[in-house]
Amino acid sequence: MRVVDRLNKSPVLHDDMGELETEAQKTRGEVATYLRGLADQLDEGGAVTLELGNRRVELDPVDPVTFKLEGESDWTEGDTEAKQSIEFELVWRQDARTAEEGSLNVERTEPE
Repeated sequence: MRVVDRLNKSPVLHDDMGELETEAQKTRGEVATYLRGLADQLDEGGAVTLELGNRRVELDPVDPVTFKLEGESDWTEGDTEAKQSIEFELVWRQDARTAEEGSLNVERTEPE
């Protein structure tokens, strides 16, 4: 199973940091469906495939996995609303003796 972000067509790729990220507005239900798909992949124990816009990356989390969870609220005097967020991060160590072994293998996919 692959986790696919079909709403955002322009993911941000940071080549120098080996990072692929996306940001898009979604409904709570869409986010829950996405997270369930990711959870199912983790349960299966194999690689996790993320598709972000027209890019795909496969990651293979190995135990132990550090699970970071953060709740945050930002408000400044004079603001009429606070920006609140929940952030999830999974971190693990992967054997790598070269830069190539330690980098992400990001592939371009065909636009839908």
